[in-house]
Amino acid sequence: MTTPPQIIALSKIKSLLREVDLIDLISEGFIAYSEGDAVVPPVGELILDDPPGEVHIKYGYLHDDDYYVIKIASGFFENANLGIPSSNGMMLVFSQQTGEPVAILLDEAYLTDVRTAVAGAIAAAAMAPKNVSRIGIVGTGVQARLQLRHLSTVTDCTKVLVWGRNESKLDSYVSDMSAYGFEVEATRDAAQIGASCNLIVTTTPSKKTIIHGSTILPGTHITAMGSDTPEKQELDTSLLRRADLLVADSISQCLTRGEIHHAIAEGEVRENSIVELGDLLSGRENWVREDSDITIADLTGVAVQDIQIAKAVYEASL
Repeated sequence: MTTPPQIIALSKIKSLLREVDLIDLISEGFIAYSEGDAVVPPVGELILDDPPGEVHIKYGYLHDDDYYVIKIASGFFENANLGIPSSNGMMLVFSQQTGEPVAILLDEAYLTDVRTAVAGAIAAAAMAPKNVSRIGIVGTGVQARLQLRHLSTVTDCTKVLVWGRNESKLDSYVSDMSAYGFEVEATRDAAQIGASCNLIVTTTPSKKTIIHGSTILPGTHITAMGSDTPEKQELDTSLLRRADLLVADSISQCLTRGEIHHAIAEGEVRENSIVELGDLLSGRENWVREDSDITIADLTGVAVQDIQIAKAVYEASL
C-alpha cells in the first residue's frame, strides 16, 4: 500500500518558507529552463465569464530531479465584493520515478504570489540601474505589496510612488507599506510613475495600456508581471521597441501572452531581439548596463518557479 501524500496547509507553508533561500532556488530554475533542462508544457487556461474568473494550470519537471509539480491557481477579481481573496489554488507534488503523489500544498495561491514576487526581485537584481532613485508601483493589490517587499532584498531605495484608480485602496497601500519603512506617495496619474521613477513594477490585470513610452526616463528598468494572459496589457508596445534590453521569463510563452505578445503582433518587436531571463542570469547572454539603458522584463510566470518553490516547501517539511 502506498503512503498517502502529505497535506500541508497554508500556515505550515508560511512557516516552512522562512527556511528557504528562494532567490537562489528560483534563479536556478530559470537557468535550467533556458538551458533546456526543464520540461514545461504550454499553460492550461480556463476562462469563466459570470462571474469573471480565470484558472491557470502550470506543470512540469526538471531533468534528473526527484519530483514533478502541477499547479492550479485561480483569480476571481469580483471576490473583493464578497469580502474574500481574489486568488486561490494549490500545488501538487509527485514522484518523478513512480508518479505517486507525495504532497498536496493547500497554499491558497500564496506560493504563486511569493514566487512571482521573487522573480521580480531576481529581474531587478539583474537589470535595474545601480542607483535606484524612486520605485514606481503600478497597482495596489497583493502583488503590488509583495513585489515592493521583495525588492528590499536587492535595492536599498525606500522612496516609492504608487499608482491606482481607487483612492481608498491607494490610502490603504500607503499606510500598509509605510509600516515596512518605505516612504510612499500615491498618484492617480500614471504618467507621474514614468516621469519620476527609474525602477517600475506593473502588477495589474489591466487590458488597457497604463504606462506609455513617452513618459519613461532614460535609464529606467520595468518589470511587467501583471499581463499573464493574451488579453492583458499594461505597457504601450512602443515602449518595448525603445528597450535596450528586452527580457522574457519564457520566450515561447511570451509569444502568446503578456507584453511581448502584443508588441510582436503590432510589429514593434521581433523575436530575435528578446533575451531569456535564464540566459541573462547564467551569463550566456553577455550584457552590461549603460546609464541610459531602458530595460524591460516581461514575466508571465513559468512552471519552473512553481516546481522550485513547491519542492522547497515539501523538502523542508521532511
